[in-house]
Amino acid sequence: MGTEVTISASLVVKDNGSLVVPADSHLYRFHWIHTPLMLTAKTEKNLTSTIRVVGSTPGEFSVSVWVTAVDCWMCKPLARSALLVPIKESLVGNLVITQNTSLTWPNAYITKKTLRLSFLLHDPSDFFKLASFFYRWDFGDGTLLISDNPVVYYNYSSAGTFTVKVRVVAEWEQVKPDNKKGIVQKTGDFSASLRLREMLQGMQVLGPTLMQTFQKMTMTMNFFGSPPLHVCWGLKPECLPLEDRECHPVLLTRTSFNLSHMFQDPGDYCFIFRAENAISKTHQYHRIQVWPSSFQPFVFAFPCATLITVLLVFVMYMTVRNATQQKDAVENPETSGLRCCCQVCCGSLFLDSPSEYLEIVRENHGLLPPLYKPVKTYNV
Repeated sequence: MGTEVTISASLVVKDNGSLVVPADSHLYRFHWIHTPLMLTAKTEKNLTSTIRVVGSTPGEFSVSVWVTAVDCWMCKPLARSALLVPIKESLVGNLVITQNTSLTWPNAYITKKTLRLSFLLHDPSDFFKLASFFYRWDFGDGTLLISDNPVVYYNYSSAGTFTVKVRVVAEWEQVKPDNKKGIVQKTGDFSASLRLREMLQGMQVLGPTLMQTFQKMTMTMNFFGSPPLHVCWGLKPECLPLEDRECHPVLLTRTSFNLSHMFQDPGDYCFIFRAENAISKTHQYHRIQVWPSSFQPFVFAFPCATLITVLLVFVMYMTVRNATQQKDAVENPETSGLRCCCQVCCGSLFLDSPSEYLEIVRENHGLLPPLYKPVKTYNV
């Protein structure tokens, strides 16, 4: 507000060349409507008309123009156009932030590297050529700075999203209507959003190095950098770089990732991981050996214990049974004779040991004259 605004209009042909416009600018007249803006200058040259206007109140004002023949200004216009002129009470300019690097993500910057913040004043008419400027910077992380220079440098130590604000104050001396000098001041507030990211310095792979087939494996990857992260992983017999067709892409919005896998064939394998963010990229390898599955001894513990118990019960049962049969043979002669007959005929099938067999043979041949005095005496 109070500065000159320069507006230009040029007559051009936009019908693929079927209309021929004479180059003589004296054949055309430009008609402007700019109220309530005050006209300060007007020039016409080479089918172009330029005006300069000044706004005394803030707002958006419409400025229109049309072109007619110089000798018939009431005729139908040959061309017309219009625009809106915003007049502000505060200063006009832009806050520009740059860094000595090229990033693919918009408004993305690297932490721990110097940023250049500059304010560019929009003053095409040199209205503020005699003014003094002061800048109050707020970097969004609690740091404030006051300077008289439109360019400052700052270094963010942590990643995140920050809003940089700057208040610009312009002061100059001006003669008032009462012929007294006074200080005139104009201000403006400007801001810009920053996304600070950390470089992808590496990754950590946590997982087993020895596995068995058909056993589920889980690995954890921790990334030392700022998301979003483009992660690609693959499995190969050797630790070699991945091709695009071998890559399993994953888009992460965090700095950790879990991967589960089950091997069906034994052998040596290598997991290859590749990750990148808007700033840098890194890769990592993880070797693993896979062995065939084997049954553990505890699988047979219960069946073996059961079988041994059954055998012990059977042996005890047979021992008790044999003792009972011998007792019955002594007490019942008929039963004893029958047992002797059974032992002679079927002894080889039911004897428990060779010593028992020899004892039975000696008992069966007891009527022969003994070569020695018998140790045992039997009553038959």
